[in-house]
Amino acid sequence: MKSKAWLALLAAVALGAQAAEEESTPCDNVDSEQQEYACAAYNKQAAERGLKEAFDELVLRVRDQYADEGAQAESLVGKLQAAQKLWTQLRDADCKVETFAEKPGNKAFEAAWNTCLAQRSDDRSEYLQSIGQQ
Repeated sequence: MKSKAWLALLAAVALGAQAAEEESTPCDNVDSEQQEYACAAYNKQAAERGLKEAFDELVLRVRDQYADEGAQAESLVGKLQAAQKLWTQLRDADCKVETFAEKPGNKAFEAAWNTCLAQRSDDRSEYLQSIGQQ
């Protein structure tokens, strides 16, 4: 029963990802469970790429904004790296809670896990993009 709830949530995420992408993705025309699992994996990979890009862009923004104050820039970058590491641990712990009802190793678990990671990573990317904006 919980698998169906995850699959419905996955379909909603897939529609959002599909609307954002112009190229063909595994989330196009999802009609089967296998396609839903592939879509969840794709969304996770895309979200993690976006998260890395958002973090890297933030580091560049910090170094640019503190160009004349190198020590402060590096201090802030260190704090951001530490915060990102802690956030990753929290994200993974939260997703372990969210996927607790699923049996690890099966497709439903993997889809639920990937969906959770994608959602959390997308949220974090938005947050990182908001830091240091003028």
